[in-house]
Amino acid sequence: MIKVPATTAAAVGRNACASLDFDAKLAQTQALLVQAAKAYPVVEGKSQITQASSLGAEDMVISHVIHGLGLEIGIFVLETGMLHDETMALLADLKAAASLSGNVPVQVYTPVHEAVVNFVKREGKDPMYRSIELRKACCNIRKMEPLQRALDGKKAWVTGLRREQSDARADVPLTDSSDPSRIKFNPLANWTWGDVWHYIGQNNVAYNALHDQFYPSIGC
Repeated sequence: MIKVPATTAAAVGRNACASLDFDAKLAQTQALLVQAAKAYPVVEGKSQITQASSLGAEDMVISHVIHGLGLEIGIFVLETGMLHDETMALLADLKAAASLSGNVPVQVYTPVHEAVVNFVKREGKDPMYRSIELRKACCNIRKMEPLQRALDGKKAWVTGLRREQSDARADVPLTDSSDPSRIKFNPLANWTWGDVWHYIGQNNVAYNALHDQFYPSIGC
């Protein structure tokens, strides 16, 4: 797994603060991912489970645990065409590290080129700043349609959702079976922001340089 140079660890020093039961949380996360990998093994060369990664702090932690345990859980990233340079650099490093270590390759999904071209031609380069409707339309083209392709044929997926992130996510379960067609695993559901950065610091995990610039999350 790629590692972050000590000179770029500003976000670690600012955010790392382990919960008193951090070790128990980590053990729970590892056990859940092992269970998920066993429940959805590779069949005829195709993975039945994949991790959705935005290349944010939580997702880099999950990828590190997956690779550290040698689990056959795929990882995919949505390259929307609007990602920051720092995010693209981390994506390149993650892909290279997965290849060198023999882990399941990182898959990258991009929006349909013609759909993006037509949308930009019609609405301009930055329509998401003009209205909520245009922002949703842009998101549908650049994220939702590629996400559907990334999850096509998958029976389960892994996300970095945490209960602490917002009131709307206060009830995030470790295993979400609300969608009968696809199980969702949320191995960091119980983790705090401080736990995430404690793990990153303790394991020298690579993270997006935007976090050093006070970005709480990573996206377009």
